Amino acid sequence: MRVLVQRVSRAAVTVDGRTTGEIGGGLLLLVGVEEADGAADIEWLVRKISQLRVFNDEAGVMNRSLQDCGGEALAVSQFTLYASVKKGNRPSYSRAARGEISQPMFERFVAELSAALGKPVPTGVFGADMQVSLVNDGPVTIWLDSRNPE
Repeated sequence: MRVLVQRVSRAAVTVDGRTTGEIGGGLLLLVGVEEADGAADIEWLVRKISQLRVFNDEAGVMNRSLQDCGGEALAVSQFTLYASVKKGNRPSYSRAARGEISQPMFERFVAELSAALGKPVPTGVFGADMQVSLVNDGPVTIWLDSRNPE
């Protein structure tokens, strides 16, 4: 699984002009799933995201996690995180899991992250044409890949 993490002062996702999820300060999570992903990928990402120290402490140092500061998370399904542009100019999405695999994985990721944070994690609408708005705070943007945990 891949997640693009953005620290935000606010973020929202809308579908057909209707807001389906929004948060104040916290993390916007763009989440991609590939066919080989499983429970271990979800567990690693949930632990990493909930404990990622990217929020400032009293000294202005990024030393607090989402759990520490009580921030929110907004998760948006994003199959294009598996785009390949190796050949030609039109991206291939063949590594992205099909909906029947990725939707349950995404929903499980959201449920486990909600449990870890002790609060609901709003989302967009899986497979819909979504508009995501955000104010990136910092900016802080971090790429997480459960298959390449550096």
